[in-house]
Amino acid sequence: MALRGPLFRLLRTQLHHTCQQSRAQSVAVLGAPFSRGQKRRGVEHGPKVIRDAGLIERLSSLDYSVHDFGDLNFHHLENDESYMDVKFPRSVGGATKMLSGAVSRAIGAGHTLVMLGGDHSLAIGSVSGHAQQCPDLCLIWVDAHADINTPMTSPSGNLHGQPVAFMLKELQDKMPDIPGFSWAKPFLSSTDLVYIGLRDVDPGEYHILKNLGIQYFTMRDIDRLGIQRVMEVTLDHLLARKQRPIHLSFDIDAFDPSLAPATGTPVNGGLTYREGIYVTEEIHNTGLLSAMDLVEVNPILGASREAVEATASLAVDVIASSLGQTREGAHASIDTIPSEKNDSEQLCL
Repeated sequence: MALRGPLFRLLRTQLHHTCQQSRAQSVAVLGAPFSRGQKRRGVEHGPKVIRDAGLIERLSSLDYSVHDFGDLNFHHLENDESYMDVKFPRSVGGATKMLSGAVSRAIGAGHTLVMLGGDHSLAIGSVSGHAQQCPDLCLIWVDAHADINTPMTSPSGNLHGQPVAFMLKELQDKMPDIPGFSWAKPFLSSTDLVYIGLRDVDPGEYHILKNLGIQYFTMRDIDRLGIQRVMEVTLDHLLARKQRPIHLSFDIDAFDPSLAPATGTPVNGGLTYREGIYVTEEIHNTGLLSAMDLVEVNPILGASREAVEATASLAVDVIASSLGQTREGAHASIDTIPSEKNDSEQLCL
């Protein structure tokens, strides 16, 4: 039965208050070491290498209260047969359900949430957990790939290429009952989503994007319009009607492989460093970022230690700039200019 009247208004107010709190100066970091949404092992080590690249220290330097909740411990299923060519459905379904609950609890406790993957199938859990607390959220998906295949359109059957299809209400009648996903219900409208950085879109995905009228920007669009205009249109599309929480889902393969070589599905011609960081700076400047994913860092696929370190360091930069690090420098608050005279005579800024 639908809620109406004072109880409904109270619940809506409480959810809005939770989402406002989650954009306070408190950040929760949650690792999701999971790889079964795709075939390449190694991406489960992503959370460790991103932390080892100095993530927690960087966020702490931005004057955040940082809560590292460690890594989720996913159950390993020995027998997880394919269903309709969908690989490891029960493993992915169980992992994303666990992640959804953890994300919902962290945001409900008033934190801005940073999820470290792991492969991009995890977004089924992170975005749905966020939506439990902030049902009016919008989603910015920065990626070389659209990840909007259904089980029937997917060429590979890998679930890291399908997470958005599980979220969209408009695709509900196109989604079969996949084992492990009975908990997952669509919660997002196609108008609540924008893609940035696309350059490897499957035929079924292209049909879905066009048929549903989803706003997206390919790398050609970025070349043509410039990243400033792309972000203006993105934020106007999502926020013009009302201010609402943003979920940023950032696949490291959105960057050109020369910058992020340690990833599973690299595609040439990606974002430059400056373009990628501009995207995250503009999202931060809205004051509306409530949760983000950083996924698909795979240290096993780096050709050298330097390649792995460069990819992990780039991931840290993306997260830090999403949370307020600027290219003028990440400065702690300084109220006065130091001088040789006593404190009372210092020049107040």
